[in-house]
Amino acid sequence: MFTNQEILQVAMEQSAVDAGCRPEDFKASENRVVESVCDPQARRYLTLPFDCNLISYGSNIVASVAEKYRGIVSDYINRFPVEHCFETPNLHVLNDALQQDGLRICYMAEYFLPDVVLLQERPCPYPIQLLFPADFETLYTPEWSNALCEKRKQLDVLGVGAYDGDRLIGLASCSADCDTMWQIGIDVLPEYRRQGIASALTSRLALEILKRGKVPFYCAAWSNIRSVRNAIKSGFRPAWVEMTAKPAALVDEMNR
Repeated sequence: MFTNQEILQVAMEQSAVDAGCRPEDFKASENRVVESVCDPQARRYLTLPFDCNLISYGSNIVASVAEKYRGIVSDYINRFPVEHCFETPNLHVLNDALQQDGLRICYMAEYFLPDVVLLQERPCPYPIQLLFPADFETLYTPEWSNALCEKRKQLDVLGVGAYDGDRLIGLASCSADCDTMWQIGIDVLPEYRRQGIASALTSRLALEILKRGKVPFYCAAWSNIRSVRNAIKSGFRPAWVEMTAKPAALVDEMNR
């Protein structure tokens, strides 16, 4: 079993691969700006190299950027406190500067890691069953779109389902997004929510992932209160945040 410090170190090592920096850069008191590069060991859903991606584990900001944006991003992250760089009104300064070159702020998310002191199997009012890729074949439908990803179904490796009789009513699944870390997604049918099913499935799956020598992680938008509450209830704690700029045309397409 991992310790919390070992789990955090694994996450920082993976973030370093994704960003093109060193793990110790996330512990520095000063901000870092590095050139983004492609790496086959990066999280498999990332599109590299980044134009602009900001990562913070709380101490500083590591900015992974295309070289042409180094000056803009460096000026920005050194102008405002770390925590304010990831929120309005300050982020408008960065967005306005990038937009002159056809980029916009696109993704903003908070990432959670398990606290092994708090993580434990939680009770579920319905029977739970461990699921494997063969069990997912008929489940790539809208109601399970947070737990499973049809575009990357080859990465969905393990799941835990809750059943009311023969009916699947809740599903937590994880994708092997990189060699050391598996990401958890969770869905519960609307009529079965607020019964503790989500946290029971999330915590159980996290324990199963740890048994397999991998680190589970959980991602949520800051405004997704329901998802953040589930992460905390399941034994996860905030670990790092990221903000990513993408071409404005892609952002416009996503908003259609």
